Amino acid sequence: MTIINRFIITGGPGSGKSSLLNALKNQGYKGFEEISRIIIREQQEINGDKLPWKNLADFAEICYERMLKQLDDYNSRSYCFYDRGIPDIIAYVRRGGLQVPSKYFENCNQYHPSVFITPPWQQIFINDAERPESFKDSMEIYQYLKNTYKELGFQIIELPKASIKKRVEFIEAYLSSCKD
Repeated sequence: MTIINRFIITGGPGSGKSSLLNALKNQGYKGFEEISRIIIREQQEINGDKLPWKNLADFAEICYERMLKQLDDYNSRSYCFYDRGIPDIIAYVRRGGLQVPSKYFENCNQYHPSVFITPPWQQIFINDAERPESFKDSMEIYQYLKNTYKELGFQIIELPKASIKKRVEFIEAYLSSCKD
């Protein structure tokens, strides 16, 4: 049996995923930044249109290809965390009312079957140049994500609305409970 130590941290925009990932990296874990934010920055720099609010299908395709590369770039027995995973693309495409390409479902099993989800949290929610969604949008996206991950057979582990330190402790306690 293959042990998969690639954990996804997902949730609506502005729910603390990136801050949590940075804290986990500071603890010595391997982690991958959110691909979608990287692509948004790149597209904004060149005044491109491959943005989720302009061209969701092309944006999703770029995200998918780069997420596959992230998976290829990490093959170790130690824990690794991803700020969003391929199932996030499926949820966003569905929310956008588009048909999800079947290939998007093929590599969802490359992650650990448990996924950490950050709930909507108004007190920490902020907009920025890469996150134009409202808090209402964030709550809706959270539901799409939760439903998609459940449908794909993932165990949803909702993180507490707590400090980053407490969230890291929560994850580490979970990891300790998973050890052989």
